[in-house]
Amino acid sequence: MVGVPAGRVTVSDRRTQKSWQVEVAGFEMAAVPVTQEAYAEVTGRRPSSVEGGRLPVEGVSWWDAAEFCDALSRREGLTPAYALDREAERAEWDETADGYRLPTEAEWEYACRAGTTGPRYGQLDAVAWHQGNSDGRTHPVGGKEPNAFGLYDMLGNVWNWCWDVYDAEVYGTYRVLRGGGWADEHWSCRASVRRRSHPTFGIDDVGFRVARSTLPPSPSPPRP
Repeated sequence: MVGVPAGRVTVSDRRTQKSWQVEVAGFEMAAVPVTQEAYAEVTGRRPSSVEGGRLPVEGVSWWDAAEFCDALSRREGLTPAYALDREAERAEWDETADGYRLPTEAEWEYACRAGTTGPRYGQLDAVAWHQGNSDGRTHPVGGKEPNAFGLYDMLGNVWNWCWDVYDAEVYGTYRVLRGGGWADEHWSCRASVRRRSHPTFGIDDVGFRVARSTLPPSPSPPRP
């Protein structure tokens, strides 16, 4: 896990031509996407279309990703961040929990940019596996250059599920995806690009990475 300092980011939606600023509190994010090895260790499942322990897990739905976060939290003795009910399509986030969770899309973009203002935090081929260099497949995580925060594969390789609903009025429960993947043209592998998918869909270029809130220390008990 890598510490990401507090800051501010402007999120833009190309479809609606809207932009909005978000204050981002300090938090932690995994340096790489969740690997197939890590996913199998926690869940016992190997959903990916191409197997490889250090390859990013893919073919996972938003629900799979959120359930992994809670399972990993329990495994490490942390308080799960989510209360999930797939059948009722209900997901609640306890923002006071110290467990693992999916990043919000504002957190994701802020962490991806790592202080940069352009479309990418580095030269495309140096930082991302995309359609032009991936040979039509995923690659082991951490194989490209990181950004200034020390985060790898923020662009390319696999899209990342985020916590947020994309646009409830238009797309219902569809959730936000960020980052671009191995099958995408260069214009999709940019810090600002937003994509959406139904939370039950598992796709071979979609994975996720975990985050944790940086919580303030508990107050000391009063002296007797």
